[in-house]
Amino acid sequence: MTENAGKLWIVGTPIGNLDDMTVRGRKILGIADVILAEDTRRMRALLSALGISKKEVVSLNMHNQEERVPFVIERLKGGAQIALSSDAGMPVISDPGARIIRVCRERGFEVDIAPGPSAVSSALAISGFPGSHFTFLGFLPRGKNRRRIFRKIAQGLYSDSVIVFFESPFRLTETLRDLLEIVGDREVFVGREMTKLFQESFFGKVSDSIDRFGACEVKGEITVVLSGRVGQDA
Repeated sequence: MTENAGKLWIVGTPIGNLDDMTVRGRKILGIADVILAEDTRRMRALLSALGISKKEVVSLNMHNQEERVPFVIERLKGGAQIALSSDAGMPVISDPGARIIRVCRERGFEVDIAPGPSAVSSALAISGFPGSHFTFLGFLPRGKNRRRIFRKIAQGLYSDSVIVFFESPFRLTETLRDLLEIVGDREVFVGREMTKLFQESFFGKVSDSIDRFGACEVKGEITVVLSGRVGQDA
């Protein structure tokens, strides 16, 4: 690759609290010629809060990721600094971008990272469950497919590891009820709106979490951490 070729940056962003934006991450967003983001409006709002203006922000989602590849390659050939960022947290973690990263590396372009906050590692850390062995399931599917995953957990097909997943606030109570029925009354951590003004951290049995979240309307972004087998040590 020529010396004047561009570079692809993977940039983490805050999951809620703006103060969690790293100095390096802000610097990369500031120098980037192009910023790829799933939600361009949210990205522009973040850039404005960081005092960054006049940036080319291009949408990147699961539906247009493939068609964005030629655009990214051409801009990199022209020497552009491109930042692949997320609406919240680390890119590619339940977000688009993996395809572009892979193609850029295959074509010989430099790929670097400015790491930042992650809802997955943050929830796992604050849960108090062992963090040396865990399984991340992303956003769970609905209905029968979700219950099928829970049956695999109950059968030990995930090696009894701690389980981390995201869930919609509208389906949280239903999901917790399925957990109780299929997996049992394990300990669970539910993080709602982590690091934000109205954040909530719940820790207890699955049955207790149903009492807590089933009694009111749930809002915000949800991360759930389910304990491994009973008696699992750190």
